[in-house]
Amino acid sequence: MLEQGDKFGEWFDKVLKEAEIYDYGRYPVKGVGIWMPYGFSIRKNTLEIVRNELDSTGHEEVLFPMLIPEDLLVKEEEHIKGFRDEVYWVTHGGLEELDVKLALRPTSETSISYMESLWLNSYKQLPKKYYQIVSIFRYETKSTRPLLRLREVTTFKEAHTAHDSFEDADRQVLEAVNIYSKIFDHLGIPYLISKRPDFDKFAGALYTIAFDTIFPDGRVLQIGTVHHLGQSFSKPIDVKVMLKDESIDYVWQTSYGISDRLIASIIAVHGDERGAILPFKIAPIQVVIVPIYFNEEEKEKILSYVKSVKEQLEACGFRVKIDDREEMTPGKKFYDWEMKGVPVRAELGKRELEGNTVLLARRDLKKKTVVKFSDICTEINELGEDIDRNLKDKAWQKMNVRIRKNLKLEESAEYEKRGGVVEIPWCGRDECALKAQEKAGLKALGSPLEPPAWIKGSSCPICGRPAVTSLRLAKTY
Repeated sequence: MLEQGDKFGEWFDKVLKEAEIYDYGRYPVKGVGIWMPYGFSIRKNTLEIVRNELDSTGHEEVLFPMLIPEDLLVKEEEHIKGFRDEVYWVTHGGLEELDVKLALRPTSETSISYMESLWLNSYKQLPKKYYQIVSIFRYETKSTRPLLRLREVTTFKEAHTAHDSFEDADRQVLEAVNIYSKIFDHLGIPYLISKRPDFDKFAGALYTIAFDTIFPDGRVLQIGTVHHLGQSFSKPIDVKVMLKDESIDYVWQTSYGISDRLIASIIAVHGDERGAILPFKIAPIQVVIVPIYFNEEEKEKILSYVKSVKEQLEACGFRVKIDDREEMTPGKKFYDWEMKGVPVRAELGKRELEGNTVLLARRDLKKKTVVKFSDICTEINELGEDIDRNLKDKAWQKMNVRIRKNLKLEESAEYEKRGGVVEIPWCGRDECALKAQEKAGLKALGSPLEPPAWIKGSSCPICGRPAVTSLRLAKTY
């Protein structure tokens, strides 16, 4: 099973390599990887969902420079203090030393705020919602891992918004949470939404809300964050507008990001011992057709039938591939496509040709069904919807059984051995969250957005004060 020991890590690396998704560790720069064509198609189809959700809610896509001058980056001291140890600096142009060091973008609050100070001047322009999907660079000093902990994050979706009031920025935070929930729901990724403790919020933010999911090895991965930035960036960078009452004030801002971890989560939470299992809606190949024949006479007739099935499916809008490799047995082909996670395999041989049927094998349940050629588009469409629904339901079930609510912290240590998330009553004070982290040997993820009903009448196990919410703890990546 993937959950046992280091098997998940080995499995994950194997799938990325053998499914030709992401080549990691062979390029001569530590902490970077290459999206291979198949993996890039998964990425492209996933980002189409991300873009659709953002575009449909009034976000505008932009593209900012990768280089940020040091004097701009340090204008927001709390922000640069949070990133200083992770920043890559460009110090020379050719052999000439630069007058001002240039940072490779760790994130874009400062650069986007700078341009907003030139673009925005009236409340009538607000709210303004920008986003970009770019590379960011952080000198990650911990052990790097493919897609999970990188020095170049190549799929960083960052959104940045500007508002005329604290309350409207607050509303935007909730909109961002809703957008991310929809994106993860599309992909069947289960999640917990937690308000991070103040000691773990984004540098410069008033508060941070994060999305976490549980991987098969029991560790928790942060897959998205939303930050209410207040005026932490607009004040030092002088982003001001005239309000409706003709007064001048600094804008209120939010930012929210997701990364390569989104694709990593798709692979991790849906996969099995045979490899990846991709949701139908994002699979680069939704149906792979494997012809099966035993002599030249069968070959010609079956390949003609295979071509007609492919043409029919493509006419219906499906992404289809014929695996007609001569040197490979059908069994080896099945192994390859199962590793790649192709949702549906169509097997076409003499029996199917004579019956004018198609044998369909679904990757998620390892079940086979025979359908009429005339019904193929309807059947594939229904099958694709059922595969995505099944993947989502199974993923949520697997995550929910790994969340345990405990009244005593002592119970957490035993639960941690099995991984997942433990939730305890909490008074809401940072000092108690820090002590809970230390005693349990786990990281505090924060609290749910609304106090859960089950903590009513309970006490914080650290200080004994009445609990006002719960605290989630887990071993994290």
